[in-house]
Amino acid sequence: MLKRILSAATLSLLMACATVPITGRRQLALVPDSEMQTMAATQYREVLATNRLSSNAAATQQVKSVGQRIQRAVEQYMAQQNLSDQLEGYQWEFNLIESKEVNAWCMPGGKVAVYTGILPVMKDEAGMAVVMGHEVAHAIAKHSSERASQAMVAQGLGGSLQALAGQNPSTAQNIFLGAVGVGTQLKMLSFGRNQESEADRLGLIFMAMAGYDPRTAPGFWERMAAQSQGAPPEFLSTHPSDQTRIADINARMPEALSYYKK
Repeated sequence: MLKRILSAATLSLLMACATVPITGRRQLALVPDSEMQTMAATQYREVLATNRLSSNAAATQQVKSVGQRIQRAVEQYMAQQNLSDQLEGYQWEFNLIESKEVNAWCMPGGKVAVYTGILPVMKDEAGMAVVMGHEVAHAIAKHSSERASQAMVAQGLGGSLQALAGQNPSTAQNIFLGAVGVGTQLKMLSFGRNQESEADRLGLIFMAMAGYDPRTAPGFWERMAAQSQGAPPEFLSTHPSDQTRIADINARMPEALSYYKK
């Protein structure tokens, strides 16, 4: 009987898989992106209500302009790959939040926030495209849904995250916040190594398709490395080391440049 239960559970997990666009990696997808989008919309409104939007009109407009160019690139890429259905429910938003945190993120459904603290590290519009392409890539690759699914399995929970929210709101909220990483004091969201590498690769392609030179990306990550002196060595961190990340980005550059049209 136990074997049957375990076999059924294993089969369910195997069936609840998705494929990451571009990289082709298989990922756990027990929690559908539609559920994450619904919760993200609520959380995003809360973030905007409890934080002050920047009064810097020029920087705010730049965030929206770069974001919209990345959005169009994503929509173009997904259409070319017959994957437009994966953008169902997306309602893009791009906002600049007044904060000293060196941070930026994109929630499921295209809810993007950039913090003013990261603007000096971005340096210019191309640097902003590196960051926004990377963060949007996390959403397109459904990394938050994957993390929420992993958390549900780890805690022995079945069914949907929304159903859990009705039964145990605090647990569901904790799983959601842990999956999207919003509210942490990290300079960027804390995704795993595979997810970070995927976001780097997809982000390079998206920024290139948006008309930004992907060869500017290593410079941004070098500035981030200088900003984060004292970070733990790679074997103690879920993130790739700065040196590994930059080397991997440079190795991916020919692929990204094939999408770049001046």
